[in-house]
Order: sequence, then structure tokens, then C-alpha cells
Amino acid sequence: MDKQYTPPDVWTHDAENGGKWASINRPVSGATHEKALPVGKHPLQLYSMGTPNGQKVTIMLEELLALGKDAEYDAHMIKIGEGDQFSSGFVAVNPNSKIPALLDHSFEEPLAVFESASILVYLAEKFDVLLPKDVIKHTQVTNWLMWLHGSAPYLGGGFGHFYSYAPEKFEYPINRFTMEIKRQLDVLDKQLAKNEFLAGDELSIADIATWPWYGNLVLGNLYDAKDFLQVDDYSHVQRWAKAILARPSVQRGRIVNRDWGEAWEHLENRHSAEDIDKILALKPT
Repeated sequence: MDKQYTPPDVWTHDAENGGKWASINRPVSGATHEKALPVGKHPLQLYSMGTPNGQKVTIMLEELLALGKDAEYDAHMIKIGEGDQFSSGFVAVNPNSKIPALLDHSFEEPLAVFESASILVYLAEKFDVLLPKDVIKHTQVTNWLMWLHGSAPYLGGGFGHFYSYAPEKFEYPINRFTMEIKRQLDVLDKQLAKNEFLAGDELSIADIATWPWYGNLVLGNLYDAKDFLQVDDYSHVQRWAKAILARPSVQRGRIVNRDWGEAWEHLENRHSAEDIDKILALKPT
């Protein structure tokens, strides 16, 4: 049994007892230091890190480029472990201090877009792809996009935290979030048993949002929990996850704003297609 915890009458922040992220987590918002954000040469300026939420947007941008859209972008690394997201420049773009955040300089005043789902919808509408106009298909895509946006915090903030990052392992929260994540994988598996992609027979922003979380998870690229979660049981998710990973745009987008993994898996900052080409050229054949 876990050690019994009795909540105090009034909660206070204990920065010494929060595990790996204790030094940067805090119960208030706003900037901790003054620092301007870098700005590259393209209208689209992304400030992010290659976590699942960050991968959503870089994969989307690479898909847009593959479709021939004028979506060239600069992607600047925001090292959340070092508190870059609390700089004055980043907070001005996203007051919630979470990656990813996008600035579109194609307007007279740069337009700030934050929350990954909002960025995906914005880019899909701006470039008129990956989000159908037909009301039925549009709704099916947004249903699954919002399902992911509502469910992924369980995985990232719940299962991932207690299984991988918490300073101690506690049975109750691990069991609670494991049950939830397996239920979500079952929902996904049943949907993909009926459809090639999440919202039907065409790739959409729902797939781009979902793959970095659940695709990475079942392929063993997240939390090293394949055996624990018995991910091979979800055969339709496995089929879909492998098919999405095979897309060149996904292989390109997943490595951007990363500084971990193999040499061919990380590129801290991206300013041109050649930046990605050079890194992928290091991949063993």
C-alpha cells in the first residue's frame, strides 16, 4: 500500500518534493526572466520542443511542404527543462507557457497561435488542406482531434509522469492512469478497425495530432512501456502507427526541435529543408 497522505488545510507549493520538473513547475503564470525570442527569415516562426505535442506541428508543417504549400518555417528549440518557456518573449506568445507556440509574420502585426490543436486547425484552414470543408467530414475530423486533445493529458500528464518521471513509484496512480490509457488505446483500435485513418479514408489533422502520442507509444518510442501496456494487443493501432511513420513528412517532422536520441533523430533548430536532409543522411542504411 502507498504511504497515507493527509492533505493540509491549506496547500502550499513544495519545490523540493516535485521530482524531475520541480525546479521549473510553479503555481503561478508569467515570465521569470527577460529574453526575446529569435526570429528567422520565414513568415512562420515555431517555438517548440520535439515532445509529442511539439511533433504535431512540425509533422503538420512538413506535410504542408510535401503537398507543395508555401509553408516554409523556422523552428526554434524551447528547452522546457531549462525554463525557456518562462521567458518574456515566449510568454508574450503563449501566456500559458506551454509548447508549441507559433507566430505568423505574414500579417501587419504577427499573429500568435498557441495550443497544438489550435495551431493544426489554423494551418489546415490557412492552407486549405487536411481538414475537409464538407460539414460531415469536417465534424468527424474535429471530433477525433478534440478527443485526442482531451485524452492526451492523461497520457502525458498522468501515465507518463507516474510511470516514468515521478520521484517514487506509487501503485494507485500508475494503475489509475494505466487503466485509462488502455481504454483510450481500445477506443482507437476499434475506430481504426473500421477506417484506414482516424476520421475515415483520408489523412487529416486528427491523425497528425494523434500519432505523436499513441503512435509513438505503441511503437515503443515513448516511456519504454510497450510490454507493460501490452501494446501488441492493439493490432489496428499498430497498423496505423507504422503506416503513418512510413510517411517521409513524419520522419522529417518528428526529429525537429529535439536534442536526444540517435544522431539522425535530433535537430535542435530548423531553418530550411536542407537542415533536415543533413541529419537524416546520418541514418544507417
